[in-house]
Amino acid sequence: MAQTASSAQKVLRQSIIKSKSKDLARFFKTKKGEYGEGDKFLGVMVPDIRKTAVQFKHLPLKEIQKLLKSQWHEERLLGLIILTLKYPDSNLKEKNDIFNFYLSNTLYINNWDLVDLSAHKIIGQYLYEYKKDRDILKKLAHSKNIWERRIAIISTFYFIYKGECNDSLKIAEILIFDTHDLIHKAVGWMLREVGKRCNQEKEEEFLKKYYKKMPRTMLRYAIEKFSSKKRKGYLSGRI
Repeated sequence: MAQTASSAQKVLRQSIIKSKSKDLARFFKTKKGEYGEGDKFLGVMVPDIRKTAVQFKHLPLKEIQKLLKSQWHEERLLGLIILTLKYPDSNLKEKNDIFNFYLSNTLYINNWDLVDLSAHKIIGQYLYEYKKDRDILKKLAHSKNIWERRIAIISTFYFIYKGECNDSLKIAEILIFDTHDLIHKAVGWMLREVGKRCNQEKEEEFLKKYYKKMPRTMLRYAIEKFSSKKRKGYLSGRI
């Protein structure tokens, strides 16, 4: 089968479940004033998007660009999943191209699932593998674009997975007073993962400095795996 965006779109549309379109639009908050305002859904579920991605893992970047520019959420997700499949089998030049391609297309990585299924597998992995300057994460964390800020913190998940947590804590510190609930959840999630996979003492050192000031949602996510007694201590402000 031809490795083109149009071919991938045709295959993807074979998995449309029309009744799911409205459900997905509601779930991803697409009404006026909501974070996903104006996004459109075909009605394709993630397992089917993944199956299509496997068939088109050799899709060139110029064709993936067409998917990312699609008005349809599932087609943008398809493009990103293809990128995550291409990356591990690529050589250094190709990985560098994928990294830069991702950063040049953040405008289209515009919902939390698009970020969460791709950022750490491309941005985080590239920065870790090739020991690149991680200041790009600080730049993204200071962005006015909520999705770039989420990319910044979610990218550090790869570092956590490899046992490094300092960069996650640095980005969390930049985002600690962010006003958006989706950033609160993402930062809290990464703090929880720091404690779970990396170093609970470092997580608690961070929390003891900020837990009385950080958004409540962020704190609840961060302490989710703690004992009931310890969670109550943090929530009551008595740690």
